[in-house]
Amino acid sequence: MVLRLLYILLLINVDLMSAQIFDVENIKLSGDDSKRITLVILSEGYQDSELSQFITDAENFTNSMFNQSPLKEYANYFNVYAIKVPSAESGADHPGTSIEPLETPISPIVPIKTVDTYFNATYDAFGKHRLLYYEIDGNSANNTEAIISTVLANNFPTYDQALIIVNSSEFGGSGGKFPMTYSGFWGANVAVHELGHSLFNLKDEYYPGDDLAAEAINMTQETDQNLVRWKNWLNINDIGIYQYTCATGNCSDWYKPHQNCIMEFIDRPFCSVCKEGIIEKIHSLVSPIDSYTPVSNTVSNSSFPIDFHLNLIKPIPNTLESSWSLNTSNIASNVDDVSVLETDLNAGINTLTAIITDNTQLIKVTNHETIHVYTVTWTIDNSSLGVNDIESDINSLSIVMFPNPANTIANFKIESEKDAKLKVDITSLDGKKVKTVSLSNYTTRQVDISNLSEGIYVANFYANNTLVTSKKLVKQ
Repeated sequence: MVLRLLYILLLINVDLMSAQIFDVENIKLSGDDSKRITLVILSEGYQDSELSQFITDAENFTNSMFNQSPLKEYANYFNVYAIKVPSAESGADHPGTSIEPLETPISPIVPIKTVDTYFNATYDAFGKHRLLYYEIDGNSANNTEAIISTVLANNFPTYDQALIIVNSSEFGGSGGKFPMTYSGFWGANVAVHELGHSLFNLKDEYYPGDDLAAEAINMTQETDQNLVRWKNWLNINDIGIYQYTCATGNCSDWYKPHQNCIMEFIDRPFCSVCKEGIIEKIHSLVSPIDSYTPVSNTVSNSSFPIDFHLNLIKPIPNTLESSWSLNTSNIASNVDDVSVLETDLNAGINTLTAIITDNTQLIKVTNHETIHVYTVTWTIDNSSLGVNDIESDINSLSIVMFPNPANTIANFKIESEKDAKLKVDITSLDGKKVKTVSLSNYTTRQVDISNLSEGIYVANFYANNTLVTSKKLVKQ
């Protein structure tokens, strides 16, 4: 994965020579950790003699999590590991200090007890009976967060997200930096719900309280059907604009996309809006290009034909689409391999580009979110003596176009990891080019379209004269 949480750089005075090292087991291996989202599961409240049960629990949780859409479709984008952290005693604290009424039989009366565990897991955190957290409140949790971070830094510093499974049969869990879940029947669903918060930036679809209410993927104060961020899903799969309900607070000011999502009810699947948000986050963290050949300087004085190959991280079923162009002319689509003949090349420098996008039907992103495009470009130096050299480069682009529909002004933006000549061509449906605009990397360009007739146009985005994606633009 591109972004790594290297806590080892953040911890001060950690003596690595005397650091406590625990056993780490692989639960799910899809590929190179640097090119996957790496989930690390920590044990809490499992004694030494119970760590084999922890591994069984971690395996069962992993199987259950990746049997739920869209994690099921994008399982190849994840690796999962388990760190066996032993506790002196089993379970979690039950201080009995909750200020909310018990919800029997979901929250049965349990004996008040304190147990000696590694991460100090406790129920009744923040005064809520089912809130299972490390420490009883935020102030006490500071030191425990440092302990969790140290364990991760010493045992698996290149993790992307940690999850803590607590050895308890009583329902409970929490989100935050290090989400927790109990090991009982609904534990895997709780884990998915809490990872929805911690990893994918989703909000609760029951009212989370005024302090946690905010504009997000699945939470808004916008009620205009033409402006709400999930407008492309409205009236599909029961997606609407539903008002939150509660007895106190400002819940009536906030709206959610669905009434039966796992972000509200633990026994339900993700709604379509949350699925889309998860997939968009996955694409922002991991490129679907696992590897490619040839890489720079591996081909010299090559004989023809020259073979080019993509190794992609494919969803299940595969929804990736590829487009290949040689010197800006399309030569193949939806294949992982192409062969180039000597007669295909011009004298001098030639450019072969593969463009990869995800065409999953689980995404309806057109206007309000980023479009993720990935490219591999080979520069082929061809002379009368044959191919002298092939250089390769990989790039990730994000493309934004808003608003859509637009009336007088349309905004265009391309973010390219590599320097590139960027532009957008606006064409009518009959193929006539009506406007060409040069773009600067990472800069939003406002384009006056007031002189265009009302109707549908196509915005074609180019990087180094190669078409990377086309989006529909509606002029009102």
